Amino acid sequence: MSPSPVEPPLSDFVVVDLSTGIAGAYCTKLLADGGAEIIKVEPPEGDPLRSWSASGATVAPGDDGALFSYLSCSKKSVVVDPGSPDDIGLVLGLLESADAVVWSEGSAVAGHPALSPKEIHRTHPHLTVTSITPFGLDGPWRDRPATEFTLQAWSGGIIGLGRGAPDRAPVFVGGQVGAWASGAYAAAGTMASRLRGLGSGHGELVDLSMLEAHVLCLTYYPVTCFDVLGRPWRSVRSLNMPGVAVAKDGLIALGCATAQQWSDFSAMVGHPEWIDKESPFSITERATEVSPVIQEWIGSRTVAEVRELATAFRIPNALVANGANAPAMEHFEARNSFRPNPRGGFLQPGPPYRLDPARLRSPRPAPRLGEHTDNIRAAHRTSRQTAVPDAAPDRLPFSGLRVLDMTAFWAGPSCTHVLAMLGAEVIHLESTSRPDGTRLIAGVPVTEDQWWEKSPIFSGLNTNKKSLTLNFQTERGLELLRRLVESCDVIVENYTPRVLDQIGLDYEAVRAIRPDAIMIRMPGFGLDGPWRDNAAFAYVIEDAAGLTWLTGHPDQNPLEPYSIGDPNAGVHALNGLLLALEHRRRTGEGVLVEAAMVDAALNVAAEQVIEYSAYGALLQRAGNRGPVAAPQNLYLTADTDEFGKEDSWIAIAVATDEQWTALGNALGRPAWTMSPELATADGRRTHHDHIDEHLAVWCRRHGADEIVERLWDAGVPVGKVMQPHRQAELPQLRFRGFFEEVDHPVNGPARHSTLPIKLSRGPDRRHTRHAPLLGQHNHEVLAELGLTEREIATLEADGVIGRAPAW
Repeated sequence: MSPSPVEPPLSDFVVVDLSTGIAGAYCTKLLADGGAEIIKVEPPEGDPLRSWSASGATVAPGDDGALFSYLSCSKKSVVVDPGSPDDIGLVLGLLESADAVVWSEGSAVAGHPALSPKEIHRTHPHLTVTSITPFGLDGPWRDRPATEFTLQAWSGGIIGLGRGAPDRAPVFVGGQVGAWASGAYAAAGTMASRLRGLGSGHGELVDLSMLEAHVLCLTYYPVTCFDVLGRPWRSVRSLNMPGVAVAKDGLIALGCATAQQWSDFSAMVGHPEWIDKESPFSITERATEVSPVIQEWIGSRTVAEVRELATAFRIPNALVANGANAPAMEHFEARNSFRPNPRGGFLQPGPPYRLDPARLRSPRPAPRLGEHTDNIRAAHRTSRQTAVPDAAPDRLPFSGLRVLDMTAFWAGPSCTHVLAMLGAEVIHLESTSRPDGTRLIAGVPVTEDQWWEKSPIFSGLNTNKKSLTLNFQTERGLELLRRLVESCDVIVENYTPRVLDQIGLDYEAVRAIRPDAIMIRMPGFGLDGPWRDNAAFAYVIEDAAGLTWLTGHPDQNPLEPYSIGDPNAGVHALNGLLLALEHRRRTGEGVLVEAAMVDAALNVAAEQVIEYSAYGALLQRAGNRGPVAAPQNLYLTADTDEFGKEDSWIAIAVATDEQWTALGNALGRPAWTMSPELATADGRRTHHDHIDEHLAVWCRRHGADEIVERLWDAGVPVGKVMQPHRQAELPQLRFRGFFEEVDHPVNGPARHSTLPIKLSRGPDRRHTRHAPLLGQHNHEVLAELGLTEREIATLEADGVIGRAPAW
């Protein structure tokens, strides 16, 4: 008799989807993959995403675009007329019997007064109500128009990326990465709220700000850096070196993120004299100086030759993927990373994580418009909620969860940081011989007292955590690590796979120690495949997944965003963990979650492979232009005397014909805006150069604040290109309390970013303790394992634990 199939973790979770656009669709896709029943409610004309194609491919009437077909797998579609009381009654009935609702602006259904997020939360208190908006539901900017492009400008994520000639604008990160990341955060927020409300009948309002998601995913804690260091950590974003270069037969990406990697790179190309032993933090400056020599060295070799040498020297490297070549790359073929869409047959990425023994749902075809209307009307679900719940207990979503955090740098700590801010006990594991790498990258001279405690990056990623130093390369350290594992519900690690394999602490070993443990493994390229043990930093992941391909000016090599690859991996690992927690709750079993960084990146870069395999269209980088809006570009303002002055650039994006008319009115209706050939998006795209010339002249005559006020008041998406360290000046972020001041015993007070979601049941304050000093909690954690003070002192004398770097 064969065993019964494993039910997906969310198989009893019902979600009403009132969203439009990528963020909401990706949120509910992740929930659908986890087994949730998603009922997508659409107006008679359908979700605009049904006809969307980034390449402009024509979608036949009655058919659906490929991206919609990917994002809507396994969902149901119900069509309602927002002007019909009976139809609105149907939606309200669906809400009564649902567990959650995901909402965003953009459809007449979502715009109905009875279906606003706050009204749904008021009338259906059992529901988790997840709202996805550009700036959040409250605050001075709550009703301001925005696009991906203008949100990137406001976030500070554009500045410094792609600067070439002195009069050339920086560039945004290509694609709609912020929308995808917002969807991932929304899914995590929805599941975290569900976790908190299980068994109590309590729902809450989950208010996601896409701007805040952009800040977390496109910038590297710049406000904290400014407060701690007294200066911007970087005046502009440093470009990775050497970055994307041209080899004999194509593009190759190489990167040096640490002094050791630059040293190894210099030796590899035969120039050991490039190593600056006095100042190992000047990699970018030195690499820029010798760039012609580096380019010549790479250009004289094939891609395969460069990769073989770089891999041997442990220098991060990758092929530069795009929609055409990614599916044929050996690693993705070996891991079955792309799979046929169940209706269209085009290729789409597999899920961003893999669970065992828990199972995700195999995707089913996306619904045709209104496909399930009749059946759902006939069933007309009745309420499962018989009474309004009493006041909610004061409990955070991850209260009672003990987490062993064996991660470092950005990707892993960003995952565990959310757990720590929402109630989990998180023990951050380091060693005196290998402290977390973010302690070492702030450029603080090693001659300063306690220099390793002065990294604003470490502080930004690790508040609320405990620090344990433990050298598990020693026999005694490994023994203690195993005992610690036994006491933890969750273990999260982001080493290359060989590290834990070599010490005998893979998932099978963890399960033998604690059968119900959940282990999150976050390797760069996964636990198998040809690239399994390759070094992985954010930029390498961006190269291999296609995010780099879409970023940059069209006449230059692609540019690595050097941002999204890490936090994107972190939020997807968090989603995988939430599914694992639900599986454990239902079955008592532990779960292995393989959350490879590259799998998460392939998902947010999905449009490229989908467009190519569905329509034969290879998406290309286009500087600051893009398929969402025309015109869309950056323009110098009157505030600028020379390139590089703060707030010198303004971002303008016109996404609709109505916004084009509004722009013309805001400019005083000059004759050029009245041209009939500019009345449509296609016409504006054709004549983009002409529009840019006029807008450049107009913007150069006005200050940035004046432009923002005039265009926003007219309803046109606009944004100042912010210097990242000035994010805290934005009134919307101040209103929402996105930054909280944290006092540190070495660094003093500094503002720290929080989460892009506000939960109506709290917490009101996310940072409750400063980031731990190295080994600060050694005695506390080891005493809990049963060690005496004498034994702990012996460990410190033997170098197994410590409070300062060993060197």
